[in-house]
Amino acid sequence: MAIIKLGQRAIGPGETPFIIAELSGNHDQSLDKALAMVDAAAACGADAIKIQTYTADSMTLDIRSGDFVIQDPGNLWQGKSLYQLYQLAMTPWDWHQAIFDRARQHGMLAFSTPFDQAAVEYLEQLNVPCYKIASFENSDHALLAAVAETGKPVIMSTGMATQTELAESVEVLRKHGCKELILLKCTSHYPADPVDANLVTIPHLAQLFNCQVGLSDHTAGIGVAVASVVLGATVIEKHFVLDRSEGGVDAEFSLEPDEFSALVQECKRAAVALGKVTYGGTDKEQASRKYRRSLYIAEDMQAGDIFTKSNLRSVRPGFGLEPKYLPMLLGKPVKKAAAKGTAMSWEYL
Repeated sequence: MAIIKLGQRAIGPGETPFIIAELSGNHDQSLDKALAMVDAAAACGADAIKIQTYTADSMTLDIRSGDFVIQDPGNLWQGKSLYQLYQLAMTPWDWHQAIFDRARQHGMLAFSTPFDQAAVEYLEQLNVPCYKIASFENSDHALLAAVAETGKPVIMSTGMATQTELAESVEVLRKHGCKELILLKCTSHYPADPVDANLVTIPHLAQLFNCQVGLSDHTAGIGVAVASVVLGATVIEKHFVLDRSEGGVDAEFSLEPDEFSALVQECKRAAVALGKVTYGGTDKEQASRKYRRSLYIAEDMQAGDIFTKSNLRSVRPGFGLEPKYLPMLLGKPVKKAAAKGTAMSWEYL
C-alpha cells in the first residue's frame, strides 16, 4: 500500500497512526474556545485538527416542522430542526484562517470537511493539504468530483454506504483525478455502540479498493480505535472536546484532553506492537534464557553413581542441559565426581 504524505507527515503501513482531532461544533460558537481546543489537541499529540465548512442555508431549509425536525427517539438532537442544529454546529467561515494558523503554529496539519462546492472553492483559497468527505456526503457525486479535481488527497468516511455505493463513489473520485485516497470505516450513529463497529471490515475495504483504510470513531472511549490499528487502520479520527460537562453539540461522543492523549499514546503503542512475524525471542529476550529450567546435579555424587530423579533435577537457572534430556540420563552412571549444584553437561557421561 503506497505511503501518502500530508505536509511532512507520512501516512501508511509501517508509520504510526495519523490522529485527527475533529473539533466539529464543540466550540459552542466561541472562537476563543475553538483556538483553545486547537492548543489542547496539540498538547495531546494530535497530528491534525479538522473542522467542517458549511452554513445552515447550504445544508437544509429553514423549516421547523415535519420532515425538517429530528424526531428519532434517543437521538442526541431530538426536537431540533435541522436548520437549528446546523446553526449551532457550524464553524463560521471567517474563523477558518485563524484556526488553521493556530494549528500550523503547533506544527499540526489543519483541514476541513466541505459540504458543497462553494465550500471547496473557499477551502482552496486557504490552501488546505487535503479534503475530508463526511459519511452523509459520500454519495454526493458532484461534491466528490469537485474535491477530486483539486488533485489533493481525499479522506472519505464510509458510514451507511453500501458496497455498491462506495464503489461508485471511489470511481467518481478516481475518474476526476484523485490519486491518493483513504477510506475511514465509520458507524454513523451518535454515540455509536462498539458492537456496531464491525472493524473486520477494515482489511476488506483495503483489499476491495486498494487503498489505505482508517477509522472515524463515534464510540465512547479509546478501545475501538486502538483495536482498529491492529486491523491495519492508518488514520484515526475522533471528536474532541475540552470538557464534556460543559456540553457541546458532539460532546457526548467526544474525548476530553486526557482521554485524547491516551488515544494517541495507545494507538502508537498498538502500531509498534504489531512488529513482524518472529520466533525464538528478540535480542532483548536472549538474556532471559539463562533463567529457564535446565538439568542440575542435586546431590553430591561420586564416579559411578547412578542418576535418579532425586540427584538429577530440572531447576532454574538454565546453564545445564535442557530438561528434555532427563529421561535419557536417568539410570546412567555419572562419569566423574560432581558436587551438588553442578550444571549437568555431556562431560559427566
